[in-house]
Amino acid sequence: MKLLNGASLKACLFPGGALLLAAAVALQGSVVSISVQAIDFYYYAVFIAGIIVALRFRSSRVTFVLLTIFLGHRAIQFFSAGHLVLSGPGHIAFVVVSLLIPVNFIVFSCARERGFAIPSLAGHLFLIFVEAVFVAVVCRPGETAGPHFLRFTIVNTQLLAWTRIPQLALFVFIIGIGMLLARVLLHRQPIEHGLMWSFLAAFFGLQSGAIGRLGEGYFATAGLILIGSLLENSYFLAYHDELTGLPARRAFNEALGGLEVPFAIAVVDIDHFKKVNDTYGHETGDEVLSMVAGYLARIGFGGKAYRVGGEEFSILFAGKTIKEIVPELERLRVIISESSFRVRNTPDRRKTSRGPDRRQTMKPSHPKRRQSFGTTISGQLSVTVSIGIAEPNSRSQGAEEVIQAADKALYRAKRAGRNRIEISCFSRPTLARRAASR
Repeated sequence: MKLLNGASLKACLFPGGALLLAAAVALQGSVVSISVQAIDFYYYAVFIAGIIVALRFRSSRVTFVLLTIFLGHRAIQFFSAGHLVLSGPGHIAFVVVSLLIPVNFIVFSCARERGFAIPSLAGHLFLIFVEAVFVAVVCRPGETAGPHFLRFTIVNTQLLAWTRIPQLALFVFIIGIGMLLARVLLHRQPIEHGLMWSFLAAFFGLQSGAIGRLGEGYFATAGLILIGSLLENSYFLAYHDELTGLPARRAFNEALGGLEVPFAIAVVDIDHFKKVNDTYGHETGDEVLSMVAGYLARIGFGGKAYRVGGEEFSILFAGKTIKEIVPELERLRVIISESSFRVRNTPDRRKTSRGPDRRQTMKPSHPKRRQSFGTTISGQLSVTVSIGIAEPNSRSQGAEEVIQAADKALYRAKRAGRNRIEISCFSRPTLARRAASR
């Protein structure tokens, strides 16, 4: 399985990476001159808008990350009186906040999103309260160095002379970027992308000293990236199925409007999916859906898969004919039928499938065709799919008629024994016979 394809790479880089790059060019370059007043307005506007948007979308993770960035930066500003210092409370505040920002990013990023439920809300607020008290205590007037553990060294200081960030905090930053990158690859959701790029923006803010226009600009950009990720996540949830990650019915309906002849539509349905749910539970059913969706997402020949409801999926092949896509769909059917995964809680043997349903008729050309679902002795669950395909037989035929024809072909595949491909009656008869004989 490829870690990053073109679409996922684009989703990872935009908008977070693009916003950070634009901020770096604007703040570090000499092409654009930005006044301190403009930076101040940008800074406060971002954090006020960010908190409002995060509360509106009920994202506790983003809300508390925004609070971490804002409160941490304001603490540095307050104890340093707005000037870079090498000792005293201002420097201690910089050292402490440099450690707390990556720690909080890790904690809040890995926390489950539960909205603003009281138990999780209380825990997050208590953590920020304890940290605020700690910063106030170690940065009290008269302190010059702060706790010894904050100055802990891991490698020779000459090797890290390029950075202002203390070694312990830098080490936590490295751990944090690794964890956030792993979450990006694992979950592939806009919020995870935004958290990673915001984390890097906060790092650059601290690297710049956190004071002045550079510090304010980078910390504000960290907040702006999180706002962008919330908006992008809202779009993602509206057009994608949360369980499988495939585009959902809304995206499917919009894609239909842009189809031009030639095109083909395949309707894919998991065989005996209700029995899988009844026998093994809905959690296993979700695993089956995710497994099948994973194979559908990698369909070739320019096909794009959608989850249109329940255990039913649709695949659009723009610019393709049935003759071109039948071999690819047959390959997909075989791969799914030969795949399996271990069931976490193997059901009682009395409830386990004991073989093919004798009421189902099997074609003579398929003496070894697998049953629609069942488990092996080792507890491996396998499923099959039935597929109906259709294409327009004239330019006057629209996508809705093609979908109806593909549905009818799917029903014929079900009645004929499942785990097979059927082609619409109004498609070419030779192709229909060829697919039925596979």
